Amino acid sequence: MLTLEKFSLGVGDRFAHQAKAQLQACVMAADRGATVIPVWNKSNREHTIVGSEPGSVRAAADAAVRALGWSHPYHVDADHINLTTVDRFIDASDFYTLDVAAAIGQPAAAADIAAFVARHPELAGTVSIPNIAEPFTITAEAVAQIAAKYLAAVQQAGAIFRHISAQRAGRDFITEVSMDETDAPQTPPELLVILAAIADEKIPVQTIAPKFTGRFNKGVDYVGDVVQFEKEFGDDLAVIAFAIGQYGLPANLKLSVHSGSDKFSIYGPIRRCIAKTNAGLHLKTAGTTWLEELIGLAEAGGEGLDLARYIYAKAFADRDALCAPYATVIDINYAKLPAPETVNAWTSQQYTSALRHDQQNPEFNIDLRQLLHVGFKVAAKMGDKYLHMLDACEADIARNVTGNLFDRHIKPLFL
Repeated sequence: MLTLEKFSLGVGDRFAHQAKAQLQACVMAADRGATVIPVWNKSNREHTIVGSEPGSVRAAADAAVRALGWSHPYHVDADHINLTTVDRFIDASDFYTLDVAAAIGQPAAAADIAAFVARHPELAGTVSIPNIAEPFTITAEAVAQIAAKYLAAVQQAGAIFRHISAQRAGRDFITEVSMDETDAPQTPPELLVILAAIADEKIPVQTIAPKFTGRFNKGVDYVGDVVQFEKEFGDDLAVIAFAIGQYGLPANLKLSVHSGSDKFSIYGPIRRCIAKTNAGLHLKTAGTTWLEELIGLAEAGGEGLDLARYIYAKAFADRDALCAPYATVIDINYAKLPAPETVNAWTSQQYTSALRHDQQNPEFNIDLRQLLHVGFKVAAKMGDKYLHMLDACEADIARNVTGNLFDRHIKPLFL
């Protein structure tokens, strides 16, 4: 098993141009005493949209590491894969996010559920977990109900893990199990049952991504009860620590927060929880880099600003089609989107003020930001024209990419 370090940051890069700028944020953190490991992640869906191959992520990461002399580990994540999509990632990736959320609620065999309940009598009754004030009281019937909801998903994760193991033929890798893209959050008792099932499948899981209470909309702040989130996050950490000892799961198992970019209001609670328990953390910040590219283009002015304006106009025109696949993770009020004619007259400062995630700026437009977040398909269709402009405006873009990751993400969480 390849071991994932205590603190890691999932850094998405839609167009494989910002790996050096992203890594620079980790270099700055290391210089200040915090080792935060970069994990470059890109999903099969994103590769399909952009027209790229997983090898491009590995190549960009390797080049950045060489250029900056990064001496710590780094990884490349086959993000949100399943049995039908994993094979193209086998050679390029050493981190696999097994996405089994779609299987939650699918019926497992009745015999499998009964066998699980019989195998785990410790789950029924009163379960006391250190650092959780109130013991869980779970009946055998409730254990069976939880297993009925999640067992098929965990069995699917086991099948994916074994397939990867066979394909990699002895090459070590890191395993994450993802259950975040579903309707209802997993409660701490449900998480305990899930971890018991993962142990039964002999998956050496190092990070688990549950669905938390509240909304984790793409590229914008957390929406929900922050106090409730902190309690839930702390309880989940306690469950994980308990399950490590109870079921022999990897000692470095930690929580993974998906759609974690720009969730500023919960970074304080997360930091308090991991500091209190000495726990690790994996935070995914996929789409925020693409938005910093747009900000850098706009700051550069001239053709860069023109391109940023065009991308907004095209995203506005195609907003229904762009938003549909992301309906569960965006909340856009179309009435608050500026008309393309208005944006076409904006200065660089007006464009960046509307897009940059500065909640103190009265010009910040959360609806525009979310639309542009899902609007990377517009840039993908432009092909080399967009990529050439990234090269032409590299200095402005890199400054924003590095500053965003370091100042808004790494510092409040780890420094």
